[in-house]
Amino acid sequence: MRVDADKRSDYRHFHTITTRWMDNDIYGHVYYVIYYSWFDTAVNQFLIANDALDIVNSPVIGLVIETQCSYFAPLAFPDVVTIGVRVARLGKSSVRYEVGVFRNDEDVTSARGHFVHVYVDRESRRPVEVPGKLRRLLQTILKPVSED
Repeated sequence: MRVDADKRSDYRHFHTITTRWMDNDIYGHVYYVIYYSWFDTAVNQFLIANDALDIVNSPVIGLVIETQCSYFAPLAFPDVVTIGVRVARLGKSSVRYEVGVFRNDEDVTSARGHFVHVYVDRESRRPVEVPGKLRRLLQTILKPVSED
């Protein structure tokens, strides 16, 4: 199945990351596992900056249960990347985040992926409802329902 690239306008929140020399693999482009680190950084930065997640004390935490990435164009040091974030699905205890990776000032994604957080009680690790404050924040970056 072919996945098409997205545009910047398809995303609601952005986080800029500077590539590092060590991000390149032996073939001269960013190693694929680095993209997953960028996804995690962009989403958690959004949650922390908006006071929806206290990584040390929050009684509810998000655990990643699924992740995927499609690559369209290579990135390499010294590119600057912007990670676009949106919420594709907001369930009772889970969230599907979609992320787009944009190279420098380009308008089309070089890569696109997703990951799913299931929110759980920090101690028991049992699923719980997405807390109200977090739910309200996530609704601000919720992807509009397609009308096709």
